[in-house]
Amino acid sequence: MLLRRRSISKIALGVAALLAPALLGTTATATAAPATGPDSRVAAPSTSSLTWQGCGGDLPATVECATIEVPLDHRRPGGRKIDVSLSRIKAADPAERRGVLLFNPGGPSGSGLFYPLALSGLLPQSVKDRYDLIGFDPRGVGASSPLACGTTTADERLTYRPFKDATFAKDVAWARDIADRCRDRNKETLRHITTRNTARDMDVIRAALGERRISYFGLSYGTYLGSVYTQLFPQRVDRFVLDSAVDPKRVWRSMAQSWAEQAEPAFDRWTDWTARHAARYGLGDTPAEVERLFWDIVARADREPLDLGGTRFDGAEVREYIRWEITHPSVAARTLGLLRDAVAGKPVPTFPTFVPTDNELASYLAIMCGDTRWPTDPAVYRADSRRDSVRYPLYGDSVSNIFPCAYWDRPVEAATKIDNKVPALIVQNAWDSQTPLAAAIGLHRALKGSRLVTVDEGQGHGVYSLGISACADEVTTRYLITGKLPSRDVTCAADPLPAADSRSASPGPATAPARLPFSGR
Repeated sequence: MLLRRRSISKIALGVAALLAPALLGTTATATAAPATGPDSRVAAPSTSSLTWQGCGGDLPATVECATIEVPLDHRRPGGRKIDVSLSRIKAADPAERRGVLLFNPGGPSGSGLFYPLALSGLLPQSVKDRYDLIGFDPRGVGASSPLACGTTTADERLTYRPFKDATFAKDVAWARDIADRCRDRNKETLRHITTRNTARDMDVIRAALGERRISYFGLSYGTYLGSVYTQLFPQRVDRFVLDSAVDPKRVWRSMAQSWAEQAEPAFDRWTDWTARHAARYGLGDTPAEVERLFWDIVARADREPLDLGGTRFDGAEVREYIRWEITHPSVAARTLGLLRDAVAGKPVPTFPTFVPTDNELASYLAIMCGDTRWPTDPAVYRADSRRDSVRYPLYGDSVSNIFPCAYWDRPVEAATKIDNKVPALIVQNAWDSQTPLAAAIGLHRALKGSRLVTVDEGQGHGVYSLGISACADEVTTRYLITGKLPSRDVTCAADPLPAADSRSASPGPATAPARLPFSGR
């Protein structure tokens, strides 16, 4: 499942690159029609049709592109405008067409322009028959008036940095410098790159498409964006699917800390699985032996970084790598075996790494820091990191350490409180440590009209159409087609996992861990 997710990522990068040049063409100005929800004060009265055109490059003619202008500050609709870029694949069966289905792939910072094309081979035909598939780059991302902070590869490789008393002063200086660079390069724009404004942009898109309501599929961070839309524009919601959920009460620092909390039980589960497959992997006959091998490797990498196919990894990077992989037991077990080989001086394949671009990091920070207020006293981060390095040794020190948000300007608006009865379907893997089941339960409580589909023993990040659970796929597709939610919450079984290691013929690591969690890629 992990490899399948990554295959979508590769499609995404290529398609996004092809889309960007073409999207610099025709621009339409559109504003949302008056809404009856609590955010109607930001809506302007007029709409304008979009001008669709071919996207160019090697993309098929079925994918069309357009660009609209939206207010930078929706509270001042007559002020400065920015671009938001869209793509579309029309409903395959005009006679069955229901409306539009917007997508957000997560992040925050994920480009959504590729999604209609990338998912077209995965979505059931019944969904493609009924919906125009609409992708868009959120404001500040990709082709939508992109942000840039002037960061370097060294800044970007470890966005969350392991805490050490000896390096904490350097981490503080790094966090302050990144915040200053982002502020200096983006002036007033930066403060308006928020989830609330992206949700408002979605309503502008709805109006420009001439639709009374929209349907939506949001993954990871996209679940929070979707829930904010339900709160601001409840009357504009048609069928919303929220996959791998964010708890709206924990945005954003607390949600980041949940990654460390949930990594610990996932790690214990993985060591147990690996010990039960000792005959295949030879990493230890008991969970304690597997765990001891891992931490011995981490200690060795802290003393002298490991050469992993030409890339050097210290102990913190080894911890983060395994943290991302442990919900896919055979993948993580194979990786641990390669780490052991590297310690022994044996040659190993290159370990792929995900290093965000300047735009990805800038737009990620804009949301993380601009949606909510973070602690401003470095002493808070020092104390939390010391505590969490003991509580959650796999990742606790990193996510509690100082972050650029400590030096960000105060948010222009308070975070959205999600509390409504808008119908929505939440789908969730039980063993997703990136957006854990506890977060999905939190979103379910906030969206009182929602139903929760839990995939028992479901592994990985993302459910729908990824081969995780035929049961969950069936429930989700039925909802998108009929609009009928299950009468109660549903627990689905996960599909049987392939035989160990059958996901890849490659002898090397299967994936690069996303340095920006919520990536959805």
